Amino acid sequence: MLIGFDAKRAFHNTRGLGNYSRHTLSILSRFYPNNHYYLFNPKVKKELLVSVPDNMTEVNPQGGLWKTLPSLWRSMGMLKEIRERKLDIYHGLNQELPYGIQNTQAKTVVTLHDAIFMRYPELYPTSYRLVFTAKNKYACKVADRIICISEQTKQDAIAFFGADERKIKVVYQGCDAIYRKPVNVDQKQHVRSKYNIPTDFILSVGAIEKRKNTKLIVEALHRTKNKMPLLIVGKPTEYEKELRELIAKRGMLHQVYIINNVTTEDLPVFYAMAKAFVFPSIFEGFGIPILEALTIGTPVITSSGSCFEETAGAFSLYADPTDADQWGDQIKRVLTDEELRKTMIAEGKKHALGFSDESTANNLMAVYNSLY
Repeated sequence: MLIGFDAKRAFHNTRGLGNYSRHTLSILSRFYPNNHYYLFNPKVKKELLVSVPDNMTEVNPQGGLWKTLPSLWRSMGMLKEIRERKLDIYHGLNQELPYGIQNTQAKTVVTLHDAIFMRYPELYPTSYRLVFTAKNKYACKVADRIICISEQTKQDAIAFFGADERKIKVVYQGCDAIYRKPVNVDQKQHVRSKYNIPTDFILSVGAIEKRKNTKLIVEALHRTKNKMPLLIVGKPTEYEKELRELIAKRGMLHQVYIINNVTTEDLPVFYAMAKAFVFPSIFEGFGIPILEALTIGTPVITSSGSCFEETAGAFSLYADPTDADQWGDQIKRVLTDEELRKTMIAEGKKHALGFSDESTANNLMAVYNSLY
């Protein structure tokens, strides 16, 4: 089978959508090596975020016009390549399909991650919402199959983009194999020294933006007079300024650490050392950091509602994302009840097994095979 992918974010994005794209390409290449995979990348990058094994081919714009206008190539210019390479399937990994894709011979699949920009329009520029809404509706209309990464996203796809439920298949995400590798004492000591962090701490991972709701954890620790250090790891946005102002206002400058430069190799060590992982996000399509924490064996406290119960399972703890007192109580439970911690760790690891690479790859391939 010849399968093409919108690989823009696989090559250029270091956050959730990029991780999803890279993980998808990696597991399909590994578990289904007899297919050939074409990675459509609108702009050549010297330092690759994704490896390209023998059963993959990177496809870039050809000719002066498309090289000058890579976004236009991604939106419609790549159709020529799709036809010439006689692709069996084209998979838009990030909620988009090229305009006119239905006029090629390729069957089409699109992955929908979330509709956060529809639920919380105040967090996004008007121009972004208008353009992305149009792209999402078009992709749902022309796609032969729609992959949603959670039941929550499935319902949102139907409600906001008019997706045909008969075309939708829920395929949960997995996480990188690096989170399944044991972390040893030397690795922990190295990371402590490298980042100058305390021995015991609570961990939060994710882009430092308003929707991730990190200020709530600062308030929760302050209200309950909990002195456990909090490490916030993620890419900064304007929201970080507000966060730092709150930390200073609450007199917690020596308790809360914000770290922007953690490498992919070091991140599992942070999870492994944490006493608890907190994820107070208001809304997500899946919440991959939750799965990363469970996989490595860290107790998870996350928000009630949205997709979080799907990702975190029955033995994680939940709290209202607007209630700092409730979060403070749940954090205290995990830090003081050793039997509860042990149960959360053991059952969390069991839950994470349901998101294995092989299972995810098989489910994706089942979607492809259903088109023929």
